Amino acid sequence: MINYKQFHYFWAVAKAGSIVRASKQLHLTPQTISGQIAILEASLGVSLFRKVGRGIELTETGELALTYAEDIFQTGNALEETLRAGSKERHRLFRVGISDAVPKSIAYRLLAPAMSLVEPIKIICREGKLESLLGDLAIHRLDLVLSDRPMPSEIDIKGRSHELLECGLSFFAAPSLTQSYEEVFPQNLTNAPLLVPGEDSAVRKRLMSWLNTLRIQPQIVGEFDDSALMRAFGQAGVGIFCAPSIIADEVITQHNVIKIGETNQVVERFYAISVERRANHPAVVAISTASSKITNT
Repeated sequence: MINYKQFHYFWAVAKAGSIVRASKQLHLTPQTISGQIAILEASLGVSLFRKVGRGIELTETGELALTYAEDIFQTGNALEETLRAGSKERHRLFRVGISDAVPKSIAYRLLAPAMSLVEPIKIICREGKLESLLGDLAIHRLDLVLSDRPMPSEIDIKGRSHELLECGLSFFAAPSLTQSYEEVFPQNLTNAPLLVPGEDSAVRKRLMSWLNTLRIQPQIVGEFDDSALMRAFGQAGVGIFCAPSIIADEVITQHNVIKIGETNQVVERFYAISVERRANHPAVVAISTASSKITNT
């Protein structure tokens, strides 16, 4: 088992950038800290630091260890603050991973029930690729992952995928573009400049299949993993773009664009993914039950 006092010394040195600075912060001698880190390295059979000139830097293993140390000691600090604050001010941590394919406003809608619980919740949101987030979920660094697809069957994680929301797709364009493409939707997409979600987005394949079925061939002028960035390009008139129909009014207001059509033949779905040990977290339960599968009609 890791000696957490020694691990704390490692964390302090990694954060401070040197043993001398860490020793001043911890009110210990540099020899004490370096000695304890050496014992930690020997017990683990790894090198956490390497010498570079007159200083030190983290090894690749040290970089990995630091990510865990950050979580461990940040959680410890949060626990201490919570306990010192008293029962009336305690906030339960709720750590959420949000796939970068999920629009921010959709993520807020899905997470909102967790913020209305009687028990105070402190939410910590992290955004990234689904595979990376599921890895953190598996080792309980996250309580829940929001995604535009269920957990892939090839990933060996004992978890559950709960569909929270389903809606069609709407298409938008800057006013300058709508004057050039006045045909009836969806024929107005033919030869039109189109901005599409990146390949990691679940809706991308469904969108392209729908266009192919209708024999509509737009000009793909941009692909975006980040839906907010895609909308910014769309607002600037670079191309027509799509978004979940449930947030159509919000998109029109925020980006000063015009809705040129919508379809329920292309469906966007959003899921809450959790593992058994976190399924009973009150925030996870609230999110899974509050929506009862919201559907855009």
